[in-house]
Parts: sequence; C-alpha cells; structure tokens
Amino acid sequence: MQTNETSSDRRVKKSKKALKNALITLMDQKDFKDITITNIVELADVNRGTFYRHYQYKEDLLEDLTNDVLADLIWAYRFPYVHLETFDVSTLTAKSIKIFEHVQRHALFYKLVFSSDFLYDYHQRIYQTLKDVNKEDFEYALIDPHINRNLHISYQANAIVGMIMEWVKEDFCYPCEYMAEQLLAFIHSTQSPPSKIKILN
Repeated sequence: MQTNETSSDRRVKKSKKALKNALITLMDQKDFKDITITNIVELADVNRGTFYRHYQYKEDLLEDLTNDVLADLIWAYRFPYVHLETFDVSTLTAKSIKIFEHVQRHALFYKLVFSSDFLYDYHQRIYQTLKDVNKEDFEYALIDPHINRNLHISYQANAIVGMIMEWVKEDFCYPCEYMAEQLLAFIHSTQSPPSKIKILN
C-alpha cells in the first residue's frame, strides 16, 4: 500500500521532470535569456505555483537539470568497476562501457552544451566531473614513473570528452555499441603504442 509521502514524492519527481524536459526543449528553440518561466510552465503543463515550489529562478532549474545529468554521467563512468575492489583495465569489455548510452539518454543536453557559447561552463563541468571521479576512485601506479598522474588523468578525461564532442557533431551517426568498441580499442592501443607512425603530407 502506498503511503502519502511516497505518492507526494512521485508527484514532485513527475513535476520536476516535466519542468526539466520543457526547459531543455525550449533551449533548443531559443536563447536561454529569452525563455520565460511562463514558457516553461506552459510547455510542462504545470502551474506557476508548482514551479516556485521547487525553484526560484529558471537558472535554478537549469542547475538541477545539469546535476541530474552529471550524476548519471558518474554512474555510467563507474559502471564497469562499481562492485569491484580491484579493477584490471585489461578485462574491460565494450558491453560494460555505459558512457555513450548515458550521452544518448541526454542527447539534447549534450548537443546544446557543445554548440552553445552560453553553456561553455557546462562543457568544462563535464570534463571536471570525469577528472574528479578518476582521482577519487583510482589508486594506481603508472608504468612509467616519469608520467605525471594529474596530467595523465586530464589526458584521459579530454579523450572521452573529445569522443563525445565528435559523436555529437556527427549527429550520433554511430550506435552506442560502436562508440564503446572504439573507446575500448583506443584504450588497448595506448597500452602498446606503435613505434612508427606514417606522416601523411
């Protein structure tokens, strides 16, 4: 039997989801500065009181939306090793890589982040989130003692963000599975880099 609290929580989640969906849809149609709270509540099919019960400004709604996306990004990044005590990268499989499924779930958000100057800071937050998770979760010794760990983590985060940016730019022309397979191939290739590279000029 449902409690009143559970029913209330579900109504809150439903209202917030509707508001977030309305905002991201409107952001695909017009500049953020031109979006009004009236626009948001009309598209979400809720009243203004519902909006103000949860948010003071439209910026607060955008922040809540972004936090949802970043939380899902962290979940997706951690998925391959979340239940492990020791993670051997050589055992990583394409099927366990969930980053690209995450991006596809939030496709419009990523499309806007990588195409809008207004959302450039959110681009940086995606990168910083990947860096922070890597720093928090892993204690490992690099094979080459001359490699700086912080720079290495930045390199890894930039590589993933770069793949996402290119995928978004190409309008998600590849399936998630292909992107995961490519990332896995890149990871394996960096473990044994070629000694010779042909110069194309």
